[in-house]
Amino acid sequence: MTLRIAMAQLDMLVGDITKNTQSVIDAALKARDQEQADVVVFPELTLTGYPPEDLLLRPSLEPRIESALAKIQAEVTGIHLVLGYPRRIDGELFNCAGVIYQGQMLVEYAKQKLPNFLVFDDKRYFSEGRDAGLVDIKGVKVGLSICEDIWHPEPIAQAKAAGAELILNLNASPYHIEKMGERETLLHKRATETTLPIVYVNYMGAQDELVYEGGSFVVNAKGEKVMQAPWFESGLYCADFIVNDGQSHKVEPVSAAIAPALSEEASVYQAMVLGLRDYIEKNRFKGIVLGLSGGIDSALSLAVAVDAIGADRVQAVMMPYTYTSSISLEDAEEETNLLGVKYSVLPIESMVSAFNDVLAPEFEGYGKDTTEENLQARTRGVTLMAISNKKGYMVLTTGNKSEMAVGYATLYGDMVGGYSVLKDVFKTLVFKLCRYRNTLGYVIPERVITRPPSAELAPDQKDEDSLPSYDILDQILHMYIEQDMSAEAILATNQFDRETVYRVLRLVDVNEYKRRQAPTGVRITARGFGRDRRYPITNGWHIGE
Repeated sequence: MTLRIAMAQLDMLVGDITKNTQSVIDAALKARDQEQADVVVFPELTLTGYPPEDLLLRPSLEPRIESALAKIQAEVTGIHLVLGYPRRIDGELFNCAGVIYQGQMLVEYAKQKLPNFLVFDDKRYFSEGRDAGLVDIKGVKVGLSICEDIWHPEPIAQAKAAGAELILNLNASPYHIEKMGERETLLHKRATETTLPIVYVNYMGAQDELVYEGGSFVVNAKGEKVMQAPWFESGLYCADFIVNDGQSHKVEPVSAAIAPALSEEASVYQAMVLGLRDYIEKNRFKGIVLGLSGGIDSALSLAVAVDAIGADRVQAVMMPYTYTSSISLEDAEEETNLLGVKYSVLPIESMVSAFNDVLAPEFEGYGKDTTEENLQARTRGVTLMAISNKKGYMVLTTGNKSEMAVGYATLYGDMVGGYSVLKDVFKTLVFKLCRYRNTLGYVIPERVITRPPSAELAPDQKDEDSLPSYDILDQILHMYIEQDMSAEAILATNQFDRETVYRVLRLVDVNEYKRRQAPTGVRITARGFGRDRRYPITNGWHIGE
């Protein structure tokens, strides 16, 4: 006998329970009628979208979920539907997976392991489940689990002890660079521990800073991957299981399509495109406007914007000043021609002069310093926000993680904006991503990639006048931010001098106030600036302690 399971890798809108419910019904009926599936499995908390955060505390949540479940039970028959949702039981809120068939809720399983680290806050909302969830589907005893449960041996072992022959794991597992490989290693371990095949169904889409890349897959009882759904694509992806009757009852997945692996640059780029697209579309912005400087960060941001929503909805604005080089003007114009976006050149000399004239009495007796540089950046920020307000376009910020880490950005200037695709991308990776994007089609001029980076806020200015080289800076930042290594531990690697390490770490610590006011952006690493890393602005911590 063959058991066909459809994995519903879908993009939901957080909080829109009505629309999400209809998406579940439509996908279930398609799985039944077009895919001839016996079971359709949806990700964790599908009905609310993920993560719902404090929407889970709303008093109206419970009746909305009950109404949604009733609608699904009434409209979907002829297929087992496995669905994630929150549900209050005896006064406690649980993260549940329910199995619906022929208008009935056959079984409900409550998530047992509640993550409370990095971007996860499950214990803020949910109580822990205790019991195994087991359901008979066409004679196969199927065990349920939810996301974090698979990272621990106990829930799957409990399901095995209860008689499970197959595990369905519902996930909302967010993307970061190393995550794809981690999942495969993990499922290999769980499958071999229990000699059970596992179906891993992951969420797809983006919510604020988090991106969910799909990539649902199946491993057999030996932990071997036998099916892999595409990454960064919504859809229904099916896997067949052969059920052997007789003395040794076995459920074995049949080898199916395995989507090709993605390079690091390809996965990061697709995560940025998906994160930006969902943010723009779900928040109903008409388009994107960004400041185009002729530099590498804005060039990459522009390419991502066009790939996310199309050239016809993107406007690039060059705002030259006295220190803007002719090379920057030429490269910015070439980028816009290659990508086919609307391009405006709005010189800011007169606006900066007006600010300086008004402030002259206040500046009397003071020499020139970074104040005048910041005025240029803030004038550009005001210009972009005015265009945003007038046209309904969102300002896309172009700063990268290296700059945000050390505060090499102007608050209320180049940090102005609604979203940043480079927020969690170190500068050294920016160069690699530009090279990668040009393999898909030449859109970033070679000179933009090879010339020394500069903010062009002063004569002959280069980033390395104020910072260590990005090769050195990014290594130190990775150790301090991603790995939580102390100054002395970094120095113990014998790669950097003491003065440079202490200077970089001090810059990271004192610029927390800037990062708190920066726009949200795509999470790429396991330790992004946002929900992952929460340090106090005001504190007396000393780096050397």
